[in-house]
Amino acid sequence: MKKYLKKIIIVLVIAFIGIQFIPRTYNLSDTIPENDISNTLDIPENIQLIFETSCYDCHSNNTEYPWYNMIQPISYFMEGHITEGKEELNFSEIGSYSNRKLKSKLKSIINQIDDEEMPMFSYTIIHRKAILSEENKKQIKKWVSINLNNISK
Repeated sequence: MKKYLKKIIIVLVIAFIGIQFIPRTYNLSDTIPENDISNTLDIPENIQLIFETSCYDCHSNNTEYPWYNMIQPISYFMEGHITEGKEELNFSEIGSYSNRKLKSKLKSIINQIDDEEMPMFSYTIIHRKAILSEENKKQIKKWVSINLNNISK
């Protein structure tokens, strides 16, 4: 039994080392795109800072990667979350959304906050600064409501 356990451990260690060579993709951009929320909507600095702190890692074209992203399979799972987050809402591309889609996404921000679905609990475990205070939630919802009223149909 010990002989098989030792072989299994050796195979797992070799597999773990081997997957470290799987290429990683990175969600990094050196520029702020023309369609970025900061260029397309009237967004106060405090709201922009909240979004950057709590949302941008998964919902923009620029992620600040933690040290543990260098370890596979963690990197693979993070990229999946980032890809999914950007498909749902991308602050870097929000200016390219139709008015209808923009309204839908803004309403979704309020719903996600009210349902305490965003930022994700799994994200805030490590990124404590991303947790939205009640005041942050109130400020975001007020800003979103104002913008919803300003978007033509």
